[in-house]
Amino acid sequence: MSDLAFLWASLPRIDSLHASGDGVWAFWSWSGLAEVAEIYAAPADGTAAPVRLTHSTEHMSIRDVSQDGMRLILAHSPRSSEHDQLLLLDRTAENRLTPLTAAQTDHYIYGGSFAPGQKTIAYLSDFDDETGMVVTGSLLYVQSLATGARRVLFRSPDPFDVGPNYSPDGQHLLWPRHRRKPGAAQLWVIGADGSTPRQVLAFGESSPIVGHWLDAGRLVFVTDGALNDRVGVLTLASGQIDWLAEAVDFNPQQLVVGQGGAFACHAFARAKLAAMVFDAEGRRQALPNRSGRRSLLPLARMPDGGWLAEAYDASAPHQVVRILASGDCLVLAAAPPNRQRAFSRPEEMVWASVDGMDCQGWLYRPKGVSRGLIVHVHGGPTWHSEDWVNPMTQFWVQSGFTVLDPNYRGSTGFGMEYREAVKVDGWGGREQADIRAAIEHLLAKGLAQKGRIAVAGNSYGGFSAWVAITRFADLVAAAIPMCGMYRLDIDYGATEMPWGRAYSEEMMGG
Repeated sequence: MSDLAFLWASLPRIDSLHASGDGVWAFWSWSGLAEVAEIYAAPADGTAAPVRLTHSTEHMSIRDVSQDGMRLILAHSPRSSEHDQLLLLDRTAENRLTPLTAAQTDHYIYGGSFAPGQKTIAYLSDFDDETGMVVTGSLLYVQSLATGARRVLFRSPDPFDVGPNYSPDGQHLLWPRHRRKPGAAQLWVIGADGSTPRQVLAFGESSPIVGHWLDAGRLVFVTDGALNDRVGVLTLASGQIDWLAEAVDFNPQQLVVGQGGAFACHAFARAKLAAMVFDAEGRRQALPNRSGRRSLLPLARMPDGGWLAEAYDASAPHQVVRILASGDCLVLAAAPPNRQRAFSRPEEMVWASVDGMDCQGWLYRPKGVSRGLIVHVHGGPTWHSEDWVNPMTQFWVQSGFTVLDPNYRGSTGFGMEYREAVKVDGWGGREQADIRAAIEHLLAKGLAQKGRIAVAGNSYGGFSAWVAITRFADLVAAAIPMCGMYRLDIDYGATEMPWGRAYSEEMMGG
């Protein structure tokens, strides 16, 4: 069993996929091939195998890539503490790593983006260099790559969870602020020299916004609307907003901006990816998927009109692919095959909760007679599970267990009403009843047996495991809470993450 656990724990997994601005190189963080996640590169035309760029003792992730792909801003943190240090990787100097910020264990850094020309970088931090103290709020830093000198462009009392980005012409920086109710965001722009900071986009007191530069004078963004989340374009000079898409079955989450005014949108329909592409005139169409995998997630725009993407489902390790302008897919990186791993594909399951709300999830069945049911609850709760490879789920299924991965109310990818429903009761309310109803549904179908049911999960999933073993002890015999909050008041009072308390206040009022 320990060998099988190690086998799945070492499954190669892809993260922070980027492309160089000229479209020549693809970069990503790949875990499972070494003791920690390392940075790899491959030619985007598929002419050579991936090459490992780093050899570290800490997990590495990518924050930004230069136009020519010769320099990368990386981040790592001691023992995955999320207290990041930014590093510069120079491929012209045998992949030399140079610290950009100090190694630390007491504050947070978000972002790390190159200015056009790569003379400076920008990021947010809650550490004040002048006083040497951690502060409440955030500081917007610009740092010279030549000298390491940094200066504060803006000080804010607001929590932060997204870093700043330079406009394509390098004249301005864009970043979200959180000045209104928890969960709300407002987009701000400031001159690269620190001049004229101003709010450029805000909606209701509790409306979130995700925004990106479309070009030097326009922003493309996602925010909530009357029916559901919607996509719009803001022209900065006039303040005009052009709405491009809103529908009850359109659930946009993230945007990927490319050259020439085109962009991609990560949209979902009942937790199934339905990526959309918008052309320069704002017309949209579904991204063609010829990868042979269930989902194709565009993550970087290529100059030829294609995309760099992650192709995935639960049948095999995820792949790095290039979507050509024709729509065909070129595989750039795939994990080495290992026949000892028996991948299990899920079947979609739908059930009714206590108040009649329809819920959805993914059911994995083992070969032969099941040893029991494990309900694997995703974290967040503002997240969702898809038909993809989760090593823990696959390990349990190959070990002989039935696994249910439920998308309870509060999960994303089902529309605004479903996502916001978790706030009605606060954590521990009807979203937990959704999970119990799923267990009862499986019991009624003969797919579970009392006394042989466990609930597991990380973070919010761990909280749900604690709830299940105490409130649902008539059904649940075991709990596997990983990093789960067992006392929300302690979690609220002790968290040091800049957005931690704000998220708690958004969900439950604090």
